[in-house]
Amino acid sequence: MADTLKRGFPNAEFEARTASAQILMAEQGLAGLLLMSEPDVRYFSGFHTLFWQSPTRPWFLFVPAEGKPIAIIPEIGAELMRRSWLDDIRTWSAPAPDDDGISLLTELLSPYASRREKIGVMKGHETGLRMPLGDWERLIARLPGLQIGDATGLVQGLRMVKSGAEIKKLAHICGIGSASFARVPEIMSEGMPLDHVFRQFRREALAQGADDAPYVVGGAAPGGYSDVISPPSQRPLQAGDILMIDTGCTWDGYFCDFDRNWAIGQADDDARRAYDVLWRATEAGIVAARPGSTCRDLFRAMSHVIAEMDDSGGDIGRLGHGLGMQLTEQPSHAAFDTTELKANMVLTLEPSLSYGDGLMMVHEENIVVTPTGGRLLTTRASPDLPVI
Repeated sequence: MADTLKRGFPNAEFEARTASAQILMAEQGLAGLLLMSEPDVRYFSGFHTLFWQSPTRPWFLFVPAEGKPIAIIPEIGAELMRRSWLDDIRTWSAPAPDDDGISLLTELLSPYASRREKIGVMKGHETGLRMPLGDWERLIARLPGLQIGDATGLVQGLRMVKSGAEIKKLAHICGIGSASFARVPEIMSEGMPLDHVFRQFRREALAQGADDAPYVVGGAAPGGYSDVISPPSQRPLQAGDILMIDTGCTWDGYFCDFDRNWAIGQADDDARRAYDVLWRATEAGIVAARPGSTCRDLFRAMSHVIAEMDDSGGDIGRLGHGLGMQLTEQPSHAAFDTTELKANMVLTLEPSLSYGDGLMMVHEENIVVTPTGGRLLTTRASPDLPVI
């Protein structure tokens, strides 16, 4: 699948994101946002690099109440950051364990501290402090008077609703993932070891145009599988197995995240029924994915169908989540999540159930929320369990 989209975004995309954040900051009394995680920094700057894989260097972005964001980054990233829309880029020679950007941050934030103003940082669920805790403590000790608020809801709320340009990228990678899954019956066969299956799928995804396939998991066992997160074994596929592959491929920094199930040679009645229930549960989720509904509503719509076969009410967790620059983003389709759905949210629908003797099955699609329900970004799975 040839790339048909331009990589990156025009400056207007970042200007709009920053302006939206600044409106919310004014409402919440925040004089700025201090961001440290890769997707948050990239969301406001466009700074996209695999160098985040290294934990050695911290990276900072400050979004003030007015004006463009300010980058405080290691010198090794300066050239790439200068290609972004930002003008104010402050660097240091890193790594420098005794002062990894702390002096630069202190200089930047001291005026806010002297005015006893409040800045926001990410404190909530699915966030982390991507700098040494000791450095954070030293920074705060140098800034008496600075108030620290929680910007989790502000930033995650903005990132949940995708722009048209983001949706095009997500649709593109979902198309690549769908094309890769369509090839599975041609490139997989009985007798192929599971670890080879995963390698073959990665090769296919790259051949279809994915930049990477960093997330390929699944399982295969007679009649179904009981684990979907372990590394693949060398066990060959056998007649009667149910094979599941779940993938998160990327294109220009955006993920797809969905799975497919196949029977090898033949399928028993329990596996066919489980597949049918999950397919219909996904349909219920697609219909329910309208603005004004909540994630809890989505969860209940899918759970109602799942209960036809699995009414145990056990520790089912969530039945899908947000999708974008991360494989999993907020919100969660779960009984605890009352997040209201908005048009242009991109979500996964991921119903699962338990059956038989400790077996499970998972089905997943990717959608965008529209006024008439979910619009598929993935090519819908077959309504009947396919057989290889």
